[in-house]
Amino acid sequence: MKIEGKICFLGGGMMAEALISGILKAGLVTAAQIVAVDLAPERRQVLADKFGIEVSDQASAVTGCGIVILAVKPQVVNGLLTANKGLFTSDHLVISIAAGVSIDILESCLEGRSCRVVRVMPNTPALVMEGASALCGGTLAGEDDLQTARLLFDAVGRSVVLTEKDMDAVTGLSGSGPAYVFSFIEGLIDAGVKVGLARPVAVTLTLQTVLGATRLAMETGEHPAQLRAMVTSPGGTTIAGLRELEKAGLGGILMDAVEAATNRSRELGRQAQEK
Repeated sequence: MKIEGKICFLGGGMMAEALISGILKAGLVTAAQIVAVDLAPERRQVLADKFGIEVSDQASAVTGCGIVILAVKPQVVNGLLTANKGLFTSDHLVISIAAGVSIDILESCLEGRSCRVVRVMPNTPALVMEGASALCGGTLAGEDDLQTARLLFDAVGRSVVLTEKDMDAVTGLSGSGPAYVFSFIEGLIDAGVKVGLARPVAVTLTLQTVLGATRLAMETGEHPAQLRAMVTSPGGTTIAGLRELEKAGLGGILMDAVEAATNRSRELGRQAQEK
């Protein structure tokens, strides 16, 4: 399926670059349908050279584009949208990936413009087309708008549609989750070195083990507990290692980490609402 009309990226950072790459590779649009707006000349040059798209330093580029992807830092969203509100019309689908910026804030900034708004929480593995994204629609966004947003974000991974009340939990789980996984990977690598493996060997074995275990879980659809049981022989090495993880409270630690990140996301959201 192809997307008709032009797409404007307000912000040309790494996440915007990942999305541009993904939607072009998926054939959803052509390079001629994309314009990216960024104040930094070097970013504009990178995007123009890499993808052959139109670039600009003016927000007025949204005119004539049916889809506007808001990919700027959260702290500049209010000022950017308020200052350029007159450029937006009811023909615009505005998709925001600004972390922690609620639909209420987005719609308030665009008050009276009748834009359809979709909020998205992607994560950094979108940079390698393996992102996890959660979407929720604003008051005027219809099913077609959500499907359009899903097409875009499925081009860089997988997406789900939720209600906005779930977005803080998404931030705590999949938004912050890559950092937890990287910490786990680092720990396994160091553990391999501790028991005598050369670091390059530990890196290779750890990364492939994590990748393989993830792919096995995704492709079989089996519950993780069942897959863990397949590896765990009575009285063997794996159960000895699992016992140490249980003693350390790994499950509880992960729950605490996700809960802390979720609570922090809620706190930041409240602060943004008060500004």
